[in-house]
Amino acid sequence: MEQSPATTFSTTVLIIGAGPSGLAVAACLTTKHIPVLILDRDDSTAPLWRYRTYDRLHLHLPKQYCQLPLLPYPPSSPTFLPCADFIRYLDDYVATFGLAKHLKLSRRVDSAKFDWAAARWRVSAANLESGEVEEYEARFLVVATGENDEPVLPVGIIGLDQFKGETVHCQQYRTGKAYEGLDVLVVGSGNSGMEVACDLAENGARCAIVVRSQLHLVTKEIWIIALALMKVLPIKWADSIVLFLCYLCFGNTSKYGLHRPRKGPIYLKINSPTYPVVDAGTFSKIKSREIEVFPEISMIDGKNVIFKNGKLRSFDAIILATGYRSAIKRWLKDDDYLIGDDGLAKQKFPKHWKGNNGLYCAGLVRRGLYGSAEDATSIANDISLLLKNEKLKIA
Repeated sequence: MEQSPATTFSTTVLIIGAGPSGLAVAACLTTKHIPVLILDRDDSTAPLWRYRTYDRLHLHLPKQYCQLPLLPYPPSSPTFLPCADFIRYLDDYVATFGLAKHLKLSRRVDSAKFDWAAARWRVSAANLESGEVEEYEARFLVVATGENDEPVLPVGIIGLDQFKGETVHCQQYRTGKAYEGLDVLVVGSGNSGMEVACDLAENGARCAIVVRSQLHLVTKEIWIIALALMKVLPIKWADSIVLFLCYLCFGNTSKYGLHRPRKGPIYLKINSPTYPVVDAGTFSKIKSREIEVFPEISMIDGKNVIFKNGKLRSFDAIILATGYRSAIKRWLKDDDYLIGDDGLAKQKFPKHWKGNNGLYCAGLVRRGLYGSAEDATSIANDISLLLKNEKLKIA
């Protein structure tokens, strides 16, 4: 039997997600004295950063690209923040803007529907601590659960479910120290997969990595230049400069199994979900054969992994760096405009953040923390203007 709602809460703006995007929107709204509540299914703010990252993680961009609205980093903070420092920054952000009193944690949102008669959003959420069903109603709804909502596990790899060693998703990986002396295969060659492979090799694991897709390898410095160039040059010209710098730095990466796409890294970042891989020391270990590159897996038999090129290797552990996906469409109803079937912004930048009937999204257009900050400012300004206009009409 369905459980009847035990409690109903009402607010002007309801934000789903207490990560950086949701916190940024809440801070911008509270400084405008607009009532807000924030729901998150985890028991803390920024759970992805706090619970699901590896120890050596640093932000890949300089701090000025990774700060939230209204609170810059202290001048003494490092240019590229370690994850622990970023978490402390988010905790300071919550304290600075008094966001704790607006938080309702351990709330799993099960549905969000627009009430046409009342012109308000109605959200049903399970209180994971008490087991009660709670109802929330709000004039505006902000979706800020992020691009990395739940882990993606590979399908179609024969024998993966019967692998005789340890299999973990990257969200459970913390440090390569736990794998010292072991043969470890990393499946996935995005930023996380490449950095995990490097960490494993540095900590004495015999590491290999599966590289199925083409990728652009850049350094932090080259990508900073790319971000500057894309603001002043046509994409084609900017990509040409970036690729020339990459060749000077890395040479022909295809010799090592890392094939670059035909389209440049800036073009792909703007027009697709493809990010460049920011090298964290992995490439030098691939060149020295400390990390072995394999193509797609053909099948797994016990601890033996057979690859598409016919090679066979035995592994003690497999780390699945196969990414995450958004789960928004499971609970968000009455929207066919703002959020696509993949759970990300359906509309292109810069008009991606505003939907219909008071629905907004933040941090869902693949523009990182910098994009989240811009979204938060735009959403808060838009809601503030709408409320002022409504008051003027009433007056």
